[in-house]
Amino acid sequence: MPEMRVGQGFDVHPFSDDPTRQLVLGGVVLEGPGLVGHSDSDPVSHACVDALLGAAGMGDIGERYPDTDPAHAGADSVSLLVDTVAALDSEGWRVVNLDCTVVLEAPRLAPHRAAIQDRLGSVVGAPVSVKAKRAEGLGALGRREGIAAMAVVLLERG
Repeated sequence: MPEMRVGQGFDVHPFSDDPTRQLVLGGVVLEGPGLVGHSDSDPVSHACVDALLGAAGMGDIGERYPDTDPAHAGADSVSLLVDTVAALDSEGWRVVNLDCTVVLEAPRLAPHRAAIQDRLGSVVGAPVSVKAKRAEGLGALGRREGIAAMAVVLLERG
């Protein structure tokens, strides 16, 4: 019988005042202000990396890709996801499915959902679902101060 493990990930980034910073969600560039962070600040990809690492018992994104390492400055977060999937593969893990929820007031995610799901699915080699939720005016995210993402993954080995 195969071993199965579940992992969850979370990430949040505030909006940047830098007009040259691109908004990247799940490896897809969207119209809107970019997010503050060491890499490209893609909270969707970051949450997915954390979920994968957690499920496999391989730590978290901060341990594997520390924001104190200049090598990760401006990094494409999907490349971090690719590296994470390769590390899991080398340990015999296979992604069964990945589910992600993005909390944001703007921009609208619906027109980009299929592209994000396809991009992430091609990296993890499994079905990916992406959903958007509004914070309904609550807290910092409801005041349009940033974007958060949560991810849950199921891994199988054996």
